[in-house]
Amino acid sequence: MALARNPLHVVNRLALGVALVSGVAVAVALAQSKYPDHPVKVVVGFTAGGGTDVAARVIAQKLTEAMGQSFVVENKAGASGLIASQEVAKAPADGYTIMVGSQTTLAVAPALYRKIQIDATKEFTGLAMIGISPLVAVVNANSPIKSIADLIAYAKAQDGKMNFGSGGVGTTPHMAGELLAFNAGIKMQHIAYRGEAPAINDLLGGQIPFMFSNLSVVKGNVEAGKLRALAVTSANRVPSLPNVPTIAETIPGFEAATWFALVAPAATPRDVVMKINAETKTIVASKDFQQRFDTLGMIPDQDRTPDAINAYIKAEIAKWAKVIKDAGVQPAD
Repeated sequence: MALARNPLHVVNRLALGVALVSGVAVAVALAQSKYPDHPVKVVVGFTAGGGTDVAARVIAQKLTEAMGQSFVVENKAGASGLIASQEVAKAPADGYTIMVGSQTTLAVAPALYRKIQIDATKEFTGLAMIGISPLVAVVNANSPIKSIADLIAYAKAQDGKMNFGSGGVGTTPHMAGELLAFNAGIKMQHIAYRGEAPAINDLLGGQIPFMFSNLSVVKGNVEAGKLRALAVTSANRVPSLPNVPTIAETIPGFEAATWFALVAPAATPRDVVMKINAETKTIVASKDFQQRFDTLGMIPDQDRTPDAINAYIKAEIAKWAKVIKDAGVQPAD
């Protein structure tokens, strides 16, 4: 005859199981509450010195000071940021590998490169917004082109032979040029460089007549009188260049600016996501940070939740997909 199971023994085993599960949950929660307890890698999909890199280094320094661990910027250039996107998407979702993404990396490049498939809406979660860098349409200071209206007239006179440069296929400056051409009814030939710096060098040397660039990158040359700023691409005029008009003042509704956002692998724990979001919001709202961004020609943008950032990225993907289709931009290999 089978012996009756001791009820007290069963209760003790159940209690032990509950305690073990609870202990694991507490340990996980405790580990997450201590985040970060070792250095965090901040991946940037472009070379040092560009707009995304500059924004990343400013926010990484501030997060290091605020959170007591090093946030270390690592540049992984290639395919308009998609090489970096691939690395971060495959990284452990623990908050220790994050990325400063932009619409180039997250919204435009995935539609322009056939061999690298990234869906930002599925593979990343937004952490925090950092800010935007308005673009500026610039020409050599000796150019006869002095306004967007002049530029449009010049391009029409060239009958499709006018070149414009950018830091690469799919970058915001490239897409701004395509958007301008489509909206103004003109044709221009895109010359893709390996970064904004070499394109600016050719603009200064007279090899190309015009380009869009992140204001943060060309602000020094504009202030030094080496380049002429025709217009900015933001919806409103930029405080650091108050006398430079917007393109929207000539072409109503025109807007294109580089935005920067911290993102992480999609499965990153929610409490880690919210911790980075809260810390970054505080940093971006600070007077010191805002003064630093103003000096760089950037505009802070901190008032977004992670869910709002995810929705914004989704909307940006749709917006730029339409521009690519309407303008007939050809995908790259």
